[in-house]
Amino acid sequence: MMRRAIISIMTAVLAGVVPATGSAQTAGVAATATETAAAGQFISNLADKVFAVLKENQSKGATKAKFRGLLKDNFAVDTAGAKLIRRYRNQITPAQLAAYQSALPDYVVNVYADRLIAYGDASVKVVRTQAHGSSGNVDVFSHIIVPGKKELDIIWLVEKGAGGKWLIDNVTVSGVNMSLTQEADFSAFIAKNGFDALVAMMKSSNARTA
Repeated sequence: MMRRAIISIMTAVLAGVVPATGSAQTAGVAATATETAAAGQFISNLADKVFAVLKENQSKGATKAKFRGLLKDNFAVDTAGAKLIRRYRNQITPAQLAAYQSALPDYVVNVYADRLIAYGDASVKVVRTQAHGSSGNVDVFSHIIVPGKKELDIIWLVEKGAGGKWLIDNVTVSGVNMSLTQEADFSAFIAKNGFDALVAMMKSSNARTA
C-alpha cells in the first residue's frame, strides 16, 4: 500500500532523501524569475544524472547503491516527512517522532530506487516554471517521456534548503498529489495498526532492501 502511492513518482527520477534543515527562503516572498529558472535547471540536471546511472551496464545492487548517494542529497525529507504524519504529530511522543525520522530516509530512497530501475529509457523535459505563491518555493512543470508509452505530466515542488541548495518537496503526477496520497496511506495504516507499527513496517522494509 505504501509503495503504491509512490509508484508513479518513479518517473520522478529524482527524489532522494537527506534530512533537510528547512527552507532558507523568507516566508511571504515569492521566488524571483532567476530562482524559478534555477529550480527548473536543478530538476533537469538531476534527471540527467539519475537516468545516466540507469543506462550504465552494472548490477541492480550497484545501481541502487549509486541511487542512494544521488537521491539522498536532493529531497527535503524533513519537510515532506512531517506532512505525512501531521494528523498525528500532537499525539506521538518525541521518541516515536525520532524513530520515524530515522527510518524515513532509507525507506523512501529504497522505494524510489526499486521503481526507477525499470525506467532506464525514460527522459525528463522541463516545460516551464513558476513561483509557488509567496512561499519562496517553485513549481517545475515537466513531461516524463518513456518510449512507446504516454507522456506523464509531472509538477515538482522545489524549495531552497539550508545553504541555498534546491530540494524536492513534493511531486504531482498527472494531477495526483503524491504527498497527499502518501499521507492518506500512512494515516489509514496508523488508524488500523498504530504509529509504532508504521515505524516497524518501515524498518522491516529497510532491512530487506539493505
